[in-house]
Order: sequence, then C-alpha cells, then structure tokens
Amino acid sequence: LSGTLLSPASAGPKANGTLPDLKDYVVREDLLPFEAAEGATAYWGVLDEAGYRIEVPDNWNGDLVMWAHGYAGTDTDILPSEPPPTFRPTLLAQGYAWAASTYSKNDYNIATPAMETRDLAKRFAHITGEAKPGEIYLAGVSMGGNITAYSAERYKNFYTGVMPVCGVLAERDLFDYFLDFNLVAQELGGVDQFPITADPASAGTYLFGNVPVIKANLEAVQGGWPVALNEDGQNLKDLTEIISGGVRPNFDEGWIFWNSTFADPDGNFLFSLGIDSGTVPIEGQFNGNADTVYQFDDDPALSDAEAALNASVRRVELDRLLNKDRREIPAHTGNISVPMLTMHNLGDLFVPFFNEPEYAARVASQGDSDLLVQRAIRGVLHCDFTAAEYETAFTDLVNWAENGVKPEGDGMDPASIAAPSYGCKFTEGDHLFAVPCGGGM
Repeated sequence: LSGTLLSPASAGPKANGTLPDLKDYVVREDLLPFEAAEGATAYWGVLDEAGYRIEVPDNWNGDLVMWAHGYAGTDTDILPSEPPPTFRPTLLAQGYAWAASTYSKNDYNIATPAMETRDLAKRFAHITGEAKPGEIYLAGVSMGGNITAYSAERYKNFYTGVMPVCGVLAERDLFDYFLDFNLVAQELGGVDQFPITADPASAGTYLFGNVPVIKANLEAVQGGWPVALNEDGQNLKDLTEIISGGVRPNFDEGWIFWNSTFADPDGNFLFSLGIDSGTVPIEGQFNGNADTVYQFDDDPALSDAEAALNASVRRVELDRLLNKDRREIPAHTGNISVPMLTMHNLGDLFVPFFNEPEYAARVASQGDSDLLVQRAIRGVLHCDFTAAEYETAFTDLVNWAENGVKPEGDGMDPASIAAPSYGCKFTEGDHLFAVPCGGGM
C-alpha cells in the first residue's frame, strides 16, 4: 500500500488471474535520474535487479537513512521512489544521506524488498565513494512500514533505529479487515456475492451492480449513504469503527471520507478492497473469517443483533496450505532489538489504526515494549504527515537511539484511544478533515 491513494480494484492481479513473473518486471532506468537538492549530490543506478536513488549532502554527517516505499500496484514497470517532500528536506538539512530501492518487483511483498533495501545500504560506500555509514536508520510508509518492522525483527541490530509510519504492522490482519468489511456489508445490505475476482465481469457486477444495492439498503433516505444511515447501516459503521481500531476521535470523518467520492470517483473504495484478497498478489484465499466474532460496540457480551449477524454472515476458510508458505509476507513477531517509533492517522481506513495496538500487543508479548513508541496523528488520509511531524519524530528517534532519551508516545489501550483528546499531543499542522483538538469525537 502506497503513501498515496491507489485503488486496489485497478491495482490487483491481472484480469486473467495470472501474476507477473519476476522476469516480466522492468526497472525504468530512464526515470532513475533526479536532480539533487542544492548542496547535495545525487546517485542512481541498478543494483542486481532493483533500481536505486541516493542523495548525499555536502555537509554529510556520516549517517544514512534508508527509505522503504509503499505498495506500487502490479504494473510491470518498476518506478523510482524517494522520501516524501515533507521528509526529504529534513534529512538533508540535518546532514543525513538517504537511499531508496525500487525493489525488484511490484505487488505486495515484504521479505525481498527488505533484503534489497539492506543490500543497498551495504553498497552505499561502494556506490558513492564515501566512507561507510556510521549509523543506519530505516523508515518506510504503508507497505514500506511492513518492510521496516520486518527488517527490525529479521536483521536485529543492522539498523540503529527504525520508523514505520502508517505501516501494515499487523500484516495479514489487514487483508482480513478488507474481507470483514465486505462480508458484513453484504450480509446487512442484503447481497451475496463471493468470491469476487479481479475478472472485469465479477468485479464490475459487485462494484456497479451489488454495491449500489447494499448502499440503498443501508441508508435511511435515498442518497443518504454514507451519512444518513438506517439501523443496519449504523451497525455496519459501528462495526467498522471497532475492527479498524476501536472507538476513537476522527473515525466519523474517516468513515465519510473513505465511503464517498473523496476517496474514489464512485465512492466504492472500501468495497473495492473486497476484490480477491485485497492487494495480496497471491491466487487463492489468503484471508478468512471462520473464527471472527463481529460486534457493533466494545462490550464483549453479544447483543441479539450481534448474535444474529454472527450466525448468518458468510464464513470463509482461508487456504491453510497457501498461508503456510509466507516467504514474502512473513508474520510479525514483535521481537525487536532497536528503538522503533511509529506514526498513524486516526481516520485512515485503508491501513487502519488497529495496526498500532495490535503491534504493541505483539511487542509486549516479547517483553520488548521499552523499545516501542507510537504516536497517533489526526486526519483521515493514508500516510498524511506534515514536515513538522516527520522532523519531530525522526529527531526524537535519533536522540533515543544514540543518547538513550526515550521520547513520549501515545497509549494503545482502548481507554486512551477513546479519549476525546487522543491524537492531539503529536499532531502538528493541518490535516484533511482532522477534528480540531479540543473538539468532539
């Protein structure tokens, strides 16, 4: 998943159900060259089968920041990436060199990009003619956040510190969320279509035939979706809040954004995530809900309406054999050895906030909570962080990793997340549809 909005409906597997083989991918070497900032030198090229960009400021401090980009779709053209304009200037101003791999393939994959990013860091001195970096940091957005967390677990002390932002920290659970929303929407909306494949006939029938029926059956007045909802529609909204991170500020605004034409020309973005297994480049059932208990609130006791939904909603068994082979999307254990600082937008429903408390629980299970600091940022977009937020977070991470000064973060327990002031402490600057601090839920 990228740091910018990318429709899974258009970025999924090919219509014939096949997937591009590695040999089909082409690094667009003609697009690798870029203009260095004033007072810096740019390098670009191809390392093994992945392209790269590197930038070294004239006042280089001897340290390196690796950048892991997000999901880039399934196109066979591999395009260059670099830190966003809200982060790159901060790195250069503070004297850091940065490097970013294109990865050798697109699609949703983690292990290979993590290895290629580390390999690029190892070749930095050879490529640039500079000295070997002293400290090496890793930061990444969305799928790149997944890569960053995996790298912290897999490569232990190779990186001095890591900063996954808007990250898929709960890895496969994200794709279960895509399935959950769509199956519950179908059940409450009186539609039954599963599986939904990327074949144009199947996807088109769902998005432009059945989804309008679902919306009509869940709205209180004609044209009321997603604002004026009937009881079933409100139940879907409430359930979505629970599965996306729990009761919290800025969810209402996120619900409207991700279910309207703000996020998708047809207002079907969350429904498009139900095609195949979301953005996973694997044929077969990668996600499932066989044991999922659905609720409309945070009370663990099931109401009559919740019990009825759980009894009637379609149940999907994930492919156990398929999920046994997870070389490209390994499970996160939470076993980290270096400081990790994260950020996440509260109203993001593409890679929802639930990734943060879920990863906090995994880290706690390993006894490593002292190495994790997490920050909630208001706003509804995916990976929407200001220059001030990036600068504060990265500066705090470096001070922690090198000087032992652990920075503050936000609590990840339900009571903290539900507090009206949640997300205010570290939000700096303007964000689309952000609830003003001091405002309501």
